[in-house]
Amino acid sequence: MNWTILIRGFGSYLKLERSLSPNTVEAYLHDIHKLEQFLSIQNKEISPTQVQLNHLQAFLAWVNELGMTATSQSRILSGVKAFFKYLVMENMLNDNPATLLEAPRTSRKLPEVLNIEEINKLIEAIDRSKPEGERDRAMLETLYSSGLRVSELIGLKISNLFLDTGFMRITGKGDKERLVPVGSVAQKHIRIYQDQVRCHIVPLKGHEDTLFLSKRGTGITRVRVFTIIKHLAARIQLKKKISPHTFRHSFATHLVEGGADLRAVQEMLGHSSITTTEIYTHLDRDFLRSEIIRFHPRNQ
Repeated sequence: MNWTILIRGFGSYLKLERSLSPNTVEAYLHDIHKLEQFLSIQNKEISPTQVQLNHLQAFLAWVNELGMTATSQSRILSGVKAFFKYLVMENMLNDNPATLLEAPRTSRKLPEVLNIEEINKLIEAIDRSKPEGERDRAMLETLYSSGLRVSELIGLKISNLFLDTGFMRITGKGDKERLVPVGSVAQKHIRIYQDQVRCHIVPLKGHEDTLFLSKRGTGITRVRVFTIIKHLAARIQLKKKISPHTFRHSFATHLVEGGADLRAVQEMLGHSSITTTEIYTHLDRDFLRSEIIRFHPRNQ
């Protein structure tokens, strides 16, 4: 059978049986088309059922030469492996040529983190004489208080605020919901924003329940949050390259440094894997060194 028919069947399998999102399905199919393209360039007019391990190894080497990151290469490898596993399941192949394929090593870059003094300076640099200043203060306090992603911040609903009990319901990646604690300072500034600013904005249709609004009554955008933080960093002459995600990294790092349980931090961040959260144990080497000196029995 030819590539077109098998790729179409693979797409249906991913969508119907594995219930993958449309974006993931599209990415997988794109990767298989890359493999087909590579074999065509190499003048290897073979069907998917004739592909061997050496063909796939050469394909990965070619992808690497294109300058793709290790993360992108790993994603392509995942798509290729899923495709040939599908062919085996459908009894179109007896042996899976992708079984012995190895993924490239991915380097995990440590994220930029702000210390408490830098966070305080950023927040204090907000011009609260303007209505949007109260909104910006509430947003940044919420980012740092609860470690939200920027998408979770701008999607925050008034109906999901439970400030009397100190929690917010957050919809994260994959539409997964979680309850996240919100600190007293963030609660205070959310209330100030609601009582003094938001109550005077007429929300457009569809934004009635959105917490953080623009002057026009629409939900604030990701770009706007990035811009606000960039301008504040310039105002205090901060040399670090930061973004809304920096507040999330700082939130997690400060919790871990303070002795918070890693599983609790994982739950608050909405990480599906503890290995993602473990990166925060490697951020502050001076802190780790001081902890080892302080607590290791040989140093007593």
